[in-house]
Amino acid sequence: MDFRTHLRGRLAGGRAAVDEKRAPRSQGFSERFADFKKTLKYMWTPVMLTLPIIYSVAIAFLILDFFVTAYMWICFPLYKVPLVRRRDYIQIDRERMPYLRPYQKLNCLYCSYGNGVLAYASEIAARTEAYWCPIKHEKDPVAKHKYYDDFLEYGDDCDFSKKWSQNRYKLTEGKVKTKPRINNKGVKRQK
Repeated sequence: MDFRTHLRGRLAGGRAAVDEKRAPRSQGFSERFADFKKTLKYMWTPVMLTLPIIYSVAIAFLILDFFVTAYMWICFPLYKVPLVRRRDYIQIDRERMPYLRPYQKLNCLYCSYGNGVLAYASEIAARTEAYWCPIKHEKDPVAKHKYYDDFLEYGDDCDFSKKWSQNRYKLTEGKVKTKPRINNKGVKRQK
């Protein structure tokens, strides 16, 4: 074996070792860049045109959040209905995951807030319904809240006042013991 052949073999082995060390970094970048190109290709289709529509709903979420919170803080203490803890429903945490790209973090933030506000508003509405009109519908709704099963049966006027009073007592955790004003026939009086 001559010196040149030996040197070429050593250099080739050295290059292979260097390439092997660089491969994870350069390969990772190229994979990320290819993924980014795919994402751009996907996003520049009609999906990109829908983004203003999707994110414009955030305004509705903010308005809903403000109004249901104000309603709850004003009315629930008067009714003696327990307040809904907002943080139990609106949980913003998924955008902290380090492996998400910035646009994915923004999407997670948006979805967490939007779905949280809707669940929060739904709980406030459910407690309001349980306080004011705990009567089941003629046909069960597709989505029932946790108070619905305790509601009075549709069309059942037997012991209506007593059952309504019990339901309100249970919802307010024993703070309200009033009965709705009704006449002898079980029909609510008009003012």
